[in-house]
Amino acid sequence: MNRFNKNSVVLLVLLTGVIMACNRKDAEETAGTTRVIKGLYSYGPEIKSFTDCDEGREYWVADSAKTLELAYSNFNFEKPYEPVYIEVECHLIKSDSLIVSADFDSTMVVTKVLKITKEIPDGPCN
Repeated sequence: MNRFNKNSVVLLVLLTGVIMACNRKDAEETAGTTRVIKGLYSYGPEIKSFTDCDEGREYWVADSAKTLELAYSNFNFEKPYEPVYIEVECHLIKSDSLIVSADFDSTMVVTKVLKITKEIPDGPCN
């Protein structure tokens, strides 16, 4: 009977580990899901930030295709950090605390720029 209890405990521990690993993987896949997001983007030498107009959340921005930074630079602003309105395809990931400021717990990884304009639409972005 004692041997049976040890085997049961080992099996239970293993199953718990498998379930926890599956749940963690599901959460990571959900976080990496591509979505369209709209809001204000600011770019400069030290900070690349995005504010979601609907939720008011701020994100650090990683431009995986490098098209967002190029489009922003083409506006030829006199000063950095001028906000522009953007609509992009992206996914959200947890920020690396060694690279990103502590002000941003999530990073928005831009995969495609759908729209970028100096004209900020009326509504929650103002």
